[in-house]
Amino acid sequence: MSWFLLFSAIILEVLATVQLKLSHGFTRFDHSLSTVMLFSLSLICAAFAFKKIDIGLAYALWSGLGTVGIVAIGILYFNEPSSIIKIFFACLIVVGVVGINYYS
Repeated sequence: MSWFLLFSAIILEVLATVQLKLSHGFTRFDHSLSTVMLFSLSLICAAFAFKKIDIGLAYALWSGLGTVGIVAIGILYFNEPSSIIKIFFACLIVVGVVGINYYS
C-alpha cells in the first residue's frame, strides 16, 4: 500500500505542477484551486508513504520521477524546447533514482 501511495503522490504532484502552469500565476481560479487541491493530496499520500518507505528512497523517487515527468510534459504538451542534452540529463535523473533504489 505504501508504494501505491508513493506513486499516487508522484502522479498528483505532476498533475498539480501542470495546473500551476495553467493557473498563470494564480490568476485563473479553476486551475489555482486544482493546484492547491492536487498538491495537498500529493503531500497527504507522500506523508503516509514515508511512514513505511525509507525517506531517502521515497524522496528520491518522488522528486526524480516528478521532475522527469514534468520535463516530458513540458516538451510534449507545452512545446518547450528540447535537445539531446536536455533529454540526456533527464535520463541521468532516472539512472540516479534507479541507483538509489537498487542500493537501498
